[in-house]
Amino acid sequence: MTTPYTVGRYLLDRLAELGIDRLFGVPGDYNLNFLSQVMEDPVIEWVGNRNELNAAYAADGYARLKGIGALITTFGVGELSAINGVAGSYAERVPVVAITGTPATSVMAEGLLVHHSLGDGEFQHFLHAYQEVTAAQTVLQPDTAMDEIDRVLRICWYEKRPVYIALPSDVSGKPATPPQAPLLHSSGPLAPRDNAGPLVLEQILHRLASAKRPFVLADFEVDRYHAQNLVRTFIERTGLPIATLSMGKGIIDETHPQFVGVYHGALSSNELQEQITGSDCLLLIGVQLIDTITGSFTDNIDLSTVIDIHPHHTLIEGMLYEGIDMLWLLDALTRQAPQHPRAHKPNPTTVPPILPADMEGPITQEHFWSRFQQFLAPHDVLIADQGTAYFGATSLVLPPGTRFIGQPLWGSIGFTLPALLGTQLADPKRRNILLIGDGSFQLTLQELSTIIRWRLHPVIILINNDGYTVERAIHGPEEAYNDIPMWSYHDIPRVFGDSTALTRQVATVRDLDEALAAVDLARDRLVFLEVMMNRMDAPDILRRLGRAMAAQNRY
Repeated sequence: MTTPYTVGRYLLDRLAELGIDRLFGVPGDYNLNFLSQVMEDPVIEWVGNRNELNAAYAADGYARLKGIGALITTFGVGELSAINGVAGSYAERVPVVAITGTPATSVMAEGLLVHHSLGDGEFQHFLHAYQEVTAAQTVLQPDTAMDEIDRVLRICWYEKRPVYIALPSDVSGKPATPPQAPLLHSSGPLAPRDNAGPLVLEQILHRLASAKRPFVLADFEVDRYHAQNLVRTFIERTGLPIATLSMGKGIIDETHPQFVGVYHGALSSNELQEQITGSDCLLLIGVQLIDTITGSFTDNIDLSTVIDIHPHHTLIEGMLYEGIDMLWLLDALTRQAPQHPRAHKPNPTTVPPILPADMEGPITQEHFWSRFQQFLAPHDVLIADQGTAYFGATSLVLPPGTRFIGQPLWGSIGFTLPALLGTQLADPKRRNILLIGDGSFQLTLQELSTIIRWRLHPVIILINNDGYTVERAIHGPEEAYNDIPMWSYHDIPRVFGDSTALTRQVATVRDLDEALAAVDLARDRLVFLEVMMNRMDAPDILRRLGRAMAAQNRY
């Protein structure tokens, strides 16, 4: 007997069509009917998380590698637990489908006082909350469910932002018709609908031709819209120098001869500052100038020199041109822009040598990053939590093919451990390395048990500097609110049931060198290194940013 085709199956088929093969979340009685359909799906596997916030973080990490992710929670208590993670995806333009199982349509229509509600018979409160952090929302009804699923999923894909799907418990099993046409009408660049595109193209070509010191500064929107190859081809065609901000670190091969560094505003090297602030034609590609990546707004960019290219619009001398697809524009520029007469002289970035150190001495931030630089390998996935881990990692020269993942705009500490689960499931063949502080780890450590459950083998390096060093760098270095309980971190994998993990606590430079060497021989095991550091030791860029942030906050 053939199983009836349902709304739930339609939703799963459309998610699979977009490339999703994992669904994160937590079960609740309002989503169990749909979860039973997930368990029978031939493509999408269920990944149960330890809480809904972690599920949202995991879906975000998965989406950053896979292109799109999804999670399901239950009404009220579940979806509100997840909303912080979904908000981070919205801020940083990560396409995530947030599905919530709601009470049955009849229950909501009658306004019954059911559990997980506010007890007022109203079922729109949490939808309203999600309207602030998603690009589109829908409450599925049997007669319009298929059209609504297609509508919000297209918005999620094209806008690269989360969407919200409320799935009543009785709707997932209602009859539906399988998809009759592809969800995405076009996967290539969208040509402008009017003459604005050719006009913008002509202006940019003219500005480039007349410029004496053109420069390209690119950032994270290049990654979200998969424009890395277009950017690389464009700079190679024109010979222009390029830098990124830390949020877009890794979008261009950092060993490329035209790459000149990661820009941090006034915290950057004098040479890089001079190249950017002295440019008379500065192409910003996919850039948002936020405080944590510009040295607290110390970029000092002359806006009259800027051509500001974004996924769906371009700004030139204060004029906004809507509907200009970034992929189309980069492709057109590459085909028409000639080699610039003042092309950048090739100057490949070199990896600095290991700093000398007292091998029996304590591990400092300086020595840690010097040694970790040598540990990185091409095509690694490097994930750094917001704090000393993130700001130290921005100084690294990434090997070719390395992906870098952080969250400097939303900046929710603890994001990266569940995100590691997502990235490792998105691409299990790549080595995933997590750099996380002790304070961040204490927020979301439960998801380590899910990593173990799925028999994943990432490398987790926990920086134990006895509290919130990133906050100490801004204000209250000796205040109790920046202290946390001390844990025996390297014992936690065994507490969660993994007796085969490579775990070490390292306190000296020699310990660190030996531990990193052992990691290279443990590719089939979970690795957990607890690296001991002084609570006031921080990367130089974080110290300087801390002073700038203190001034910004009027401390």
